[in-house]
Amino acid sequence: MRTFLWFSDFIVPFIMFYIVIYGFFNRANVYENFLDGVKEGFRIVIKIAPTMVALLVSIGIFRTSGALDFVSGLLAPLGELIHIPAEILPVFLVRIFSSSAAVSFVLDIFKEFGPDSMIGMMVSIMMSCTETVFYTITIYYMSVKVTKTRWTLPGAMVATVAGTIASVVITRMIL
Repeated sequence: MRTFLWFSDFIVPFIMFYIVIYGFFNRANVYENFLDGVKEGFRIVIKIAPTMVALLVSIGIFRTSGALDFVSGLLAPLGELIHIPAEILPVFLVRIFSSSAAVSFVLDIFKEFGPDSMIGMMVSIMMSCTETVFYTITIYYMSVKVTKTRWTLPGAMVATVAGTIASVVITRMIL
């Protein structure tokens, strides 16, 4: 274990040093290339900032208006069919849009049930088995100017549902 800790302390500086040495031997202006990358990164951040703000505001409105509770209530019978507790349905719904909002729900579940409870473990596994579908599609596709997403959304939603079901199955196998 100590070897891994020692290795992890040195891997990033080693890679940085390697890049500089590689650039030096290939007669590349490493610093100028680095600055060009930073400039491009800032341009991308400026392009996607309005989309990020819109997603965060819409999640806030969805949560405070009571619509999230309403939709969770509608999905509760379906969740019971596949043994998904009603308490994690809001996390599932919000996770599709925003990871940080989903984390706040997870913390609420931890406060109420505890992180070592069945629901706490289930929601923890679910967070690692699912993705912020709409956020990821919006940000990544917008940054590379993809206009035809084809099967991305249906595929991502199937994967998210599969990850949620897997979290329930895995938790029930463990406990």
